Amino acid sequence: MIEAKLRQLKTLFSQMEQALIAYSGGIDSTLVAKVAYDVLGDRALAITAVSPSLLPEELEDAKIQAATIGIAHEWVETHEMDNPNYTTNPVNRCYFCKSELHDTLKPLALQRGYPYVVDGVNADDLHDYRPGIQAAKERGARSPLAEVGITKAEVRQISKELGLPWWDKPAQACLSSRFPYGEEITVSKLQRVGRAEIYLRKLGYKNLRVRSQGDTAKIELPSEQIKEFVLTTDLPQLVVQFQNYGFMYVTLDLEGYRSGKLNQVLTSRTN
Repeated sequence: MIEAKLRQLKTLFSQMEQALIAYSGGIDSTLVAKVAYDVLGDRALAITAVSPSLLPEELEDAKIQAATIGIAHEWVETHEMDNPNYTTNPVNRCYFCKSELHDTLKPLALQRGYPYVVDGVNADDLHDYRPGIQAAKERGARSPLAEVGITKAEVRQISKELGLPWWDKPAQACLSSRFPYGEEITVSKLQRVGRAEIYLRKLGYKNLRVRSQGDTAKIELPSEQIKEFVLTTDLPQLVVQFQNYGFMYVTLDLEGYRSGKLNQVLTSRTN
């Protein structure tokens, strides 16, 4: 089954002849970049969008992974923070983010002679609330993983079988996803969330989120790691660090980490 889907993915790229990959450095778009390069060689180009919502460390990861794959890699600045439709953080915020991304990449692709812009949307993403997918479709982008029905778990399995050392890399999302809908997003708020998450990663925690709610930082860790975190972390020192970043209060979410948790408010509104 997995082998058949990988063959379909390769066939899809061979039919494209040339492709520009919207490459975040996450596990999904990195697999797309890997397969595209394996099939197309120098006719594939990976481009990373750089803005305040991307951690500098994630850009460095993207560079390293692209170099390991061998694919040509560039990065461009995007300016979603200039759009109040984005910074006011409505429930369809991601629509405006992806609009900015693909309004930047599509002209670049056409200028360079790439007929296709492709992204890392997988089959599971189609069943979640992802308004950015619509923005990408409106601008002609394609989603090879979703087109051949590859799920997130299959992305990891294929990546592992292809020998990609980051096959188990935690899911990542732009820093703007750390804010509840309706709370204004600013560069300074993005920076304090980013610094807080880097601090926790340096303590050894990889799969995590620091949610920002006003002046409060809410730490989300996998539920099985919460006890260890409380017993082994210098909590007073952590609070001081988070306050230095700009937070006033620091809390721990006892439910534990769950991707897309802030979307649960959308479900409750429809019930």
